[in-house]
Parts: sequence; C-alpha cells; structure tokens
Amino acid sequence: MLQTDAVSFADRAWQWLQDPGFSILVVLIIAWVCRHFGGLVISRIIRRLIRSSHFNVISAEDARKRQDTLISLFTVIWKALIVIIVGFIIFKQIFPKIDLTPVFASAGIIGIALGFGAQSIIKDFLTGVFIIMENQYRVGDVVDIEGAAGTVERITIRSTIVRDADGNVHFLPNGTVAHVINKTMGYSRINLTLNVVPDTDVDKLSKVIDEVGVRMIEEEKWKGKIIDPPHFLSIGAFSDLSLEVKVTAKTQPSTQWEVTGELRRRLLKTFTKHKIELAHVAGAPPAK
Repeated sequence: MLQTDAVSFADRAWQWLQDPGFSILVVLIIAWVCRHFGGLVISRIIRRLIRSSHFNVISAEDARKRQDTLISLFTVIWKALIVIIVGFIIFKQIFPKIDLTPVFASAGIIGIALGFGAQSIIKDFLTGVFIIMENQYRVGDVVDIEGAAGTVERITIRSTIVRDADGNVHFLPNGTVAHVINKTMGYSRINLTLNVVPDTDVDKLSKVIDEVGVRMIEEEKWKGKIIDPPHFLSIGAFSDLSLEVKVTAKTQPSTQWEVTGELRRRLLKTFTKHKIELAHVAGAPPAK
C-alpha cells in the first residue's frame, strides 16, 4: 500500500514538473535573476573598463559620466533581450505544436515592408550609437541640443532626455541631433565682465583680481573645482562712463556656475575694501 502511494505521488510530482505552468514559473524566476544580476554585472564591467589610465587620461567626473551613459544603454539592451527570449520560450510552452519557422520566414518580408516606414526609428538608433561611440555628451552633461538647454538625464537607443533649468523635460529623437553644445566636456571656463569707473587704477585692479583668484584656489573647498585660478584677462570697451574689464578662469566640468557666484561675492567684498568703484551703465547691470 505504501509502495503504491509512493509511486502515485512520484507520478503526480513528475506530471507537475512537466506542467507548462511550472516551466513558465521557472523561466520567469530565471529571467528575473538574469535581469537583476545582469545589470549589476554590466555596471561592474563598464566601471572597470572605463576609467583613467596611463594611456587614456580622463578626469574622474568624465569617467563617471561615460560609465553612467554606457551602463544605461547596455542595461536597456539587456532587458530587451531578456523580454524577447522569455516571450519566445513562454510561447513555445503554451503552444508547443505551433511551428514558428514560417513566422520567422515571413517576418523577413514584413520587416522589409516595415523598414520603409521605420526609417526614422533606424536613423534614431544609428545616430544614438554614434553619439555614444564618439562621446559627444554623457548622462549628467550640461548641453544645448537644438535649442533645448539643460542637463542630460538619460540617453536611450532612440532618444535623448534633457531637463532644463525650469524643470521641463525635453525628449529629443537622436536622429534630429545635428548640433550639440556641450558645456561640461573636459573642463569649463568662466568669462566674467565687470564695469568699473573709468579713472580706476588698472594695475591695482588687476592685482586685486589676481589675488582673489589665488586665495580661492588655495582653499580646500575650491582647489578641487578650479583648474586655472580666476585672473585679470584684458580691458574691453571703455568710455567716459565706464571701463570694461574681463576676468577668466578654468574650472572642472559643471562647477563654473558655483565658482562664478563665489568669485562675484569675493570681488564685490574686495573692491569695497580697496575702494574700487563699479560703474553704473545705463540699461545694464555693473557685472554680467
């Protein structure tokens, strides 16, 4: 009796294991594991491959942006492959007697027909590949793309997503990207114009500006953000009302606005201390 029950249980267990529902459940579990850990593997591999070396010297910020961009792209491709493979396996489990060979054969003809109507999608995909391969911009870069200015939040195989300063999100098909202004590639530059009264001692003014720049780059908070300290560059336009002075500096990518704000604050404070007067230009602020 016990032997009969054991055999019966074994038969039911074998039938349960052969049931398509169980197979589908196993496939879904494996797919979830591959999706989760595959993303981690992709991330680890790319972060090991894309980094500064003796033969390819790049800043830590540039390396991070490049890594984030490639991780985002390959993760999307990996997920798409999993969905396609799992969908095919589940279909075969549910409809084991259906031969998909004729479907794949006809798909080639259908694909050719659809290709003429999907040229824009193909163009978006190929342009996206070249954008990433040529490293035109990365996730986190501040760019101006076809009039959409802001921070790149995501790059997919079809489009680029940019969020502007007002929080608006711009979706740009990669195929429409013809001109890109990348404001944070490699390094950024500060070009500050000040207007002072025309009788200002230029030698004293340039010395004061240079001293402010040197003190900034010596401080722990700013030395990692400034490459070339702010310094007096040249005299611009002048009249009996004002004298235009140009100040420049080189900073790490994306830090130029923060450094500019601090530089303005320090210059105003130092000018007051040394009795350097800013000019009042009609229709324009003293500094821009």
